[in-house]
Amino acid sequence: MKKTNHYLSIGNAASRCGVATSTLRFYESRGLIQSVRASSNHRRYHRSMLRRVSIIKVAQTLGLSLNEISAAFSKLPNQRTPTRADWVKLSKTWGKQLDRRIAALQDLRDKLGGCIGCGCLSMQRCGLYNTGDEASRLGSGPQYLLGNKPWDRNLARTIRKLP
Repeated sequence: MKKTNHYLSIGNAASRCGVATSTLRFYESRGLIQSVRASSNHRRYHRSMLRRVSIIKVAQTLGLSLNEISAAFSKLPNQRTPTRADWVKLSKTWGKQLDRRIAALQDLRDKLGGCIGCGCLSMQRCGLYNTGDEASRLGSGPQYLLGNKPWDRNLARTIRKLP
């Protein structure tokens, strides 16, 4: 391999990206980035890989999984470094995913206070919404928090029991 200023050692690339060398190896093992081997068999990363690592870091900060990032990168021709136009496409796709996650988190936040006391975790007894563990009929886990609603008759019974 001809030495040029376009290639960085794994240590230099890691330092420039603000990640550990093991992170670069891991990303490479997942096919997210590529390296070439020097005659000494050491990894060398093209400077363009710095952009890919930066995009990976931003995407992870947004809560995207490596599988989601990998799927997005796989749509780029020849595993090349994303251009500004590619980034616009990626960010639009990821923006829709983020909008759905934000909506779900806001819904969770709004319901959380009520959930803790409502028995949506299929507790055996709840004086408000889950008398007789009726939520268990909907499945395991926090059924009311997941969007399933308590039955009206259960609510009516509960209201009748209130002082």
